[in-house]
Amino acid sequence: MKLSDHYTRTSIYISLAVLFTGAVIYFFTINLIANRQLDRGLQQQLIEAEEYIRTNNQDPQQYDLDRDHAVFIPTHAPYFKKRFFDTVYFNPKEQKAESGRAVEDQTSFRGNRYKVRITISREGIKYLIEVITIITLVLLSALVLVLFFANRYLLNGLWKPFYGTLHEIKDFNIADTPSFNGQPSQVDEFTELNQAIHEMSLRVTNDYLSLKQFTENASHEMMTPLAVVTAKLDTLIQDETLGPDQLAQITDIYSSINKSTRLNQSLILLAKLENKLITDDGQINLDAYIIEKTLQFQELMQAKELTCDTRLKHKEINGSKYLIDILVNNLFSNAIRHNLHGGKIEIELSEKQLIFKNTGANVPLIEQQIFTRFQKGKDSQGMGLGLSLAKKICMHYHFTISYSYENLMHVFVIGLA
Repeated sequence: MKLSDHYTRTSIYISLAVLFTGAVIYFFTINLIANRQLDRGLQQQLIEAEEYIRTNNQDPQQYDLDRDHAVFIPTHAPYFKKRFFDTVYFNPKEQKAESGRAVEDQTSFRGNRYKVRITISREGIKYLIEVITIITLVLLSALVLVLFFANRYLLNGLWKPFYGTLHEIKDFNIADTPSFNGQPSQVDEFTELNQAIHEMSLRVTNDYLSLKQFTENASHEMMTPLAVVTAKLDTLIQDETLGPDQLAQITDIYSSINKSTRLNQSLILLAKLENKLITDDGQINLDAYIIEKTLQFQELMQAKELTCDTRLKHKEINGSKYLIDILVNNLFSNAIRHNLHGGKIEIELSEKQLIFKNTGANVPLIEQQIFTRFQKGKDSQGMGLGLSLAKKICMHYHFTISYSYENLMHVFVIGLA
């Protein structure tokens, strides 16, 4: 969930909680004020009732005035505490039961005590409270809607610089972009964030350029003496005066030098892949390319008497021919090198997958290790970089690569879609 949505939801929840609490307090406050107003009216009616008794000089009787209802009940209680309370009474004028507010007190006339109860209708107050409650709820609902739309749409403009900065961070390529600038904003926090990311990008770029220069220089300096040594060894191997032991030693040295050269080239390629320095992409007919590679590896497969079955559908991909060549070469080399004598290789190409299957050791490999650099079997003569390079190339093109062991065959699946 986006930060703006979190903010909108939180602000609405807090607003609802505060407004609901305020509405409850508001309702009870209005109700209390209304009751006090009615109580003052009842107190006045109580005084008028006592004056009415004394003025008429007769025993008190029940009477009704408008919506006021008075009842006098003889009592022998020596003391009665005056009280105000809510009640329901029958309104003779409206001929229906209504909610009311009543007061009870004690009065005396000619030595006789009476409990007087005066009830006044609160229908008008009740209606007023209902109207105020409805208006309050409508206002609260309108306020919540205003908050929602304000946070959802009007305040989105405040977040545009942030999302612009986020988009620029996602598109930032250390090999192409000299530095990060960020989106200008009037919000101090966003400006400070842009400044911090800008300074960080400068440091990262400088470190990257230094490392790149060091790698290129080291690679060049290593390749030069390796080439010189290889040339000298070529000359020595052609010397007819060398004995068998000397020739065997020179051959071992020659093999080690070639292995060092390939290792250096593989490490440089990995560094280029990790830093996205290879961008010569184009359309490649993958099925035709695999057929071509099958012919190139035909002699190696014949040497181990391997059978190769292919089921290829037409598939075009966009990528570097150099990288795809390395990927397919590594898959072929891996299937041939680790195969059994007289084994088989199966290659399937569909719209979404490229699958290499080969027979081999009857023990499944550990998937978490086979794509790691310099991980190889005990009998392997390689450098342990082939499958690591294959995975890096797949990651470069957003392909997936996985390993499984099924029906006594080692299976490598590359997801192309």
